[in-house]
Amino acid sequence: MPASRSRHHVVALLNEPQSPFELACAAEVFGGDRPDLPTHYTFEICTRRPGPLPTTVGHALLVESGLDALGSADTVIVPGWQPPGGPVPDDVLDALRAAHRRGARIVSICTGAFVLARAGLLAGRRATTHWRRSGQLADAFPEVTVVGDVLYVDHGDVATSAGSGAGIDLCLHLVRSDLGAFYAAQVARSMVLPPHRDGSQLQYAAPPAPAHPGPGVGPDASLAPVLEWALTRLDTDLSVGRLAAYAGLSPRTFARRFVRQVGTSPGQWLLQQRVDAARSLLERTDLPVETVAVRVGLSSAVNLRRRFRTALGTTPGAYRTVFGEAATARSRPVR
Repeated sequence: MPASRSRHHVVALLNEPQSPFELACAAEVFGGDRPDLPTHYTFEICTRRPGPLPTTVGHALLVESGLDALGSADTVIVPGWQPPGGPVPDDVLDALRAAHRRGARIVSICTGAFVLARAGLLAGRRATTHWRRSGQLADAFPEVTVVGDVLYVDHGDVATSAGSGAGIDLCLHLVRSDLGAFYAAQVARSMVLPPHRDGSQLQYAAPPAPAHPGPGVGPDASLAPVLEWALTRLDTDLSVGRLAAYAGLSPRTFARRFVRQVGTSPGQWLLQQRVDAARSLLERTDLPVETVAVRVGLSSAVNLRRRFRTALGTTPGAYRTVFGEAATARSRPVR
């Protein structure tokens, strides 16, 4: 990042006809005005030929910046591409490759993955796109390992998301990687969204269940009350049997319904919540690692370190050094 600029510059590369929703996923996360939070990002849109840009909903967007905007980007986002798998001008591909070589993070939302693949940025890597387009992407780019049932895939320098709303999940994940779990949770809260959906969750789940008077009532009752109950008791034994008992279900029925509604197993979901809770405590307190581990239900510092290493590739101590309140107070620039 240039020394003259401390904020992380995000540039969205648009193409006609542009989907406003995919663009909004990125714009709201990285460009939203939040007076109660420090601003760490700047956001800009660009296109190959500046001017009025047709959209998929009829009205046009006025885009003032051209491809030269990618030259100053810390993150480049391609928020969809129409038609999926359609031609991509050589100068667009060259600009993306040059940004990547320079060290910019390149991100796609939904069908933007086709552009990243055409630029050669996904060769030999896992990637995802909208589940309806997974087969098309795999057929067009056999050198890419297409994963059709996840929300997003992040390699650090390159990341891809599934369709539409999964773009928000990926953008929040990137904020979490840049600035920590607490800041990302505050951004999500301002958007009235869940703070974290892990990338390995399914792209789609069962249709929303109608309201019920309590957990376990009816064959399709929402498990949301069980999740809320569990989140307030992370330091206790939360076996599948105990969760199922609270829901009024057998363990087998509960586990099956959990995967259908949440998109992951109870054990995987619970581990993710505990790691996220540990991240927040490491960021906001100076509690010893052993105490943090006990408070989030991971029993010991040894277990917390092991889970942290697996999930984040680092240790609790190193994470606190980077994302703790003392580091944040220094107003460090993001990647």
